[in-house]
Amino acid sequence: MAKAIMIQGTMSNSGKSFLTAGLCRVFLQDGYRVAPFKSQNMALNSYITKEGLEIGRAQAMQAEACGIDPTADMNPILLKPTSDVGSQVIVNGEVRGNMKAMDYYRNKLQLVPDVLAAYERLSAQYDIIVIEGAGSPAEINLHENDIVNMGMARMAKAPVLLVGDIDRGGVFAALYGTVKLLPEDEQAMIRGLVINKFRGDVSILEPGLRMIEERTGIPVVGVVPMERLDIDDEDSLSDRLEQTGRGPGLDAAVIRLPHISNFTDFSAFERMEGVSLRYVSRPGMLGDPDLILLPGTKNTMDDMQWLRESGMEALILRQAEKKTPIIGICGGFQLLGKVMEDPHGVEHGGTMRGMGLLDTRTVFAREKTRTQIEGVMEQGAGLWAGWQGRKVSGYEIHMGVSENLGGCRELIRLSDGRTDALSNADGSVMGSYLHGIFDTDGFAEETIRSLMRRKGMDYEGWHFDLAAHKEQEYDKLADLVRRSFDMEKIYEILKEGI
Repeated sequence: MAKAIMIQGTMSNSGKSFLTAGLCRVFLQDGYRVAPFKSQNMALNSYITKEGLEIGRAQAMQAEACGIDPTADMNPILLKPTSDVGSQVIVNGEVRGNMKAMDYYRNKLQLVPDVLAAYERLSAQYDIIVIEGAGSPAEINLHENDIVNMGMARMAKAPVLLVGDIDRGGVFAALYGTVKLLPEDEQAMIRGLVINKFRGDVSILEPGLRMIEERTGIPVVGVVPMERLDIDDEDSLSDRLEQTGRGPGLDAAVIRLPHISNFTDFSAFERMEGVSLRYVSRPGMLGDPDLILLPGTKNTMDDMQWLRESGMEALILRQAEKKTPIIGICGGFQLLGKVMEDPHGVEHGGTMRGMGLLDTRTVFAREKTRTQIEGVMEQGAGLWAGWQGRKVSGYEIHMGVSENLGGCRELIRLSDGRTDALSNADGSVMGSYLHGIFDTDGFAEETIRSLMRRKGMDYEGWHFDLAAHKEQEYDKLADLVRRSFDMEKIYEILKEGI
């Protein structure tokens, strides 16, 4: 069975996903077969595995850092919030249903066998498992039924590294308080403290490091400087939503829907020199962009109502009249159509008028479509005109089925015979159900080149290799971890276990 080590944090957004990926990459570079694991994740950014199973996007990113394909075993429980008090519960990649928070809390111990089975399957295949916790282990109201922090560490016999975020202030109090709120046997499971997002001269920090070691009896094994890397971890995802200012180059505006999900679909554009990607949450922010992007949503009909009531729909329609390119993915694709019908009450119930920019009707079904799939662009349109005859790939996660009512051009023929992407007659409005379509090698680049041509910009010599860029960023992350952690101590902790 694999050796295990676990990253927990003093709070959410302390950098657990980021550092888990970093350790994964280091172990991979050192010649080990390594995999990530998170027993329970709460996120709206999800991923579909090759088997058609749904997991958190962060675990897919960590698997990428490990150089392996993501599987449902890496994230056996995924909670996708549907409201402030409830979530869709996904177990082993498949929907179990919607539950209120209290009902889930009362029943989650019944999922321990699923968690253990998933972990043991991974453990049998790899040398090292890097486990990520959630929130903080010192949530004393949740401690009794914990299956994601110390409860998971106990099940996996995994020593724990506790991460504190110094950028928010109070890191020593957070580390000390987290340790001391735990029972003594769980305090003993914490084998190292890590201070993340540090700015400045480490020598100024050293007296505090000595004091926290003396007061907790736990060594500090890493001080990680604040460094901006292009990694799709959960913390960076939330930060990216705050990018609202227009920068130089092409202006790409993502509509920040209230139930936004899988906005990583547009990360490729954010990484490109000469493209400014920003998130728009109110009408006054939209302006006159070069490209409008409509992301996925956990509740398409509710978000259609928000677009209408906020005045955002009227501004988007005005941009459509000017032939500003508009691209919708999944829920964003559904919003562009004429009508949405929900006969089974999957989302909102009833019938609702869409934006009417595509001649489509969407009917919401009880069953979720989940598949990883390839297709061929049979005919190009708009910004995708240059891709005709070439392959695309992505993954589907949707409850609705969208029908071409006759006025749309059908662009992509999927490998199972279905049609996917649709556009209006002139190709200025396009939609697709394929999450990750812009991660297809060269596809995002060709989309932007096409937009540059439309804008009369010089695109000769302009190039972007997404796959190479990602590999470079993972290697930079591994280098950061090696420079910041006492890796000799980390291997010692890993070897000793608990």
